[in-house]
Amino acid sequence: MRKLLLPLFLALFVMSCEDDSENLPAPYYSIEGKWVVEGSVPEGNTMYLFEDGLRFTYYCVEGDCNSLYNSYEANDGNHIPNPLNYTYDNDILTVDLNFGNELVTPITFECDGGEAIFELTGSSLFRLNSECN
Repeated sequence: MRKLLLPLFLALFVMSCEDDSENLPAPYYSIEGKWVVEGSVPEGNTMYLFEDGLRFTYYCVEGDCNSLYNSYEANDGNHIPNPLNYTYDNDILTVDLNFGNELVTPITFECDGGEAIFELTGSSLFRLNSECN
């Protein structure tokens, strides 16, 4: 009888284990940081820096744009004038484009947070140095 109880106990223990991987929350990715526009010509000539509710826009016309972008910091004077206000809440990005115009789109992230996909426009931004594009 003892020999039967041990295998029965082990079988019940194994069957009671559940796969908790389905119950794990999705990772949270932030829009804060430096993002290169998909398909810019020359490649990567436009960068957005999202920081503290402001979206700064930077352009690169020649040379090593990636190196240049890595050196930029928010509000350093290298951006085009008048950064735009933005909010990012519950996976919805809202950018005030001025004069009553707004970009409002849900965002999904791919590539471990290295690609931000704007669901309404189908366009993407790629986090600088993410190697996702």
